[in-house]
Amino acid sequence: MVTDQIKDRGIRDERVLAAMRKVERHRFVPELFRLRAYNDEPLPIGEGQTISQPYIVALMTELLALQGKEKVLEIGTGSGYQTAILANLAGEVYSIEVLKPLAERAKTLLNSLGYSNIHTRCSDGYEGWKEKSPFDAIIVTAAPPQVPPQFIEQLKTGGRLVIPVGNLPQQLNLIIKTAQGNQQRSVTGVVFVPMIHL
Repeated sequence: MVTDQIKDRGIRDERVLAAMRKVERHRFVPELFRLRAYNDEPLPIGEGQTISQPYIVALMTELLALQGKEKVLEIGTGSGYQTAILANLAGEVYSIEVLKPLAERAKTLLNSLGYSNIHTRCSDGYEGWKEKSPFDAIIVTAAPPQVPPQFIEQLKTGGRLVIPVGNLPQQLNLIIKTAQGNQQRSVTGVVFVPMIHL
């Protein structure tokens, strides 16, 4: 695994590093790319989508600052890899995927791996999951042109939103919701697939 590379690039949260070691990335990668599953690179997963490179998964997860009991919303289940990482670090994970083939494949895989704290559905991620809100943290794995206001609305006060925003080049943003307003920090440039809006 590329955990040493990830650590060398500044990831310090030992719980995140442990989760990255535990979740077997090759299970979430199509057979054609399994020999490259442990390289620090994004890979195709079908439907024009990708599994993010491990460093970006680790960075986004670390920015959520999870302690173990949080309720997390993930927008963009994709392969289910990021979902599995989150499930090892949070209390409950709610994950939305807009593309039905990916949603079904990820649900089947995650169930087969024995995760009981992951809840998935196939729908438009732009809507979030209002009936399960508020969330302690929200992570978005595709890039909308702007931050959808409903994501902020569905966060608890003190909650964290990690989201790539914009057309290329995109910026990865950390937004913390506070009683006085939102604190926003641009973290780094990234390349994500555009967020699909039905």
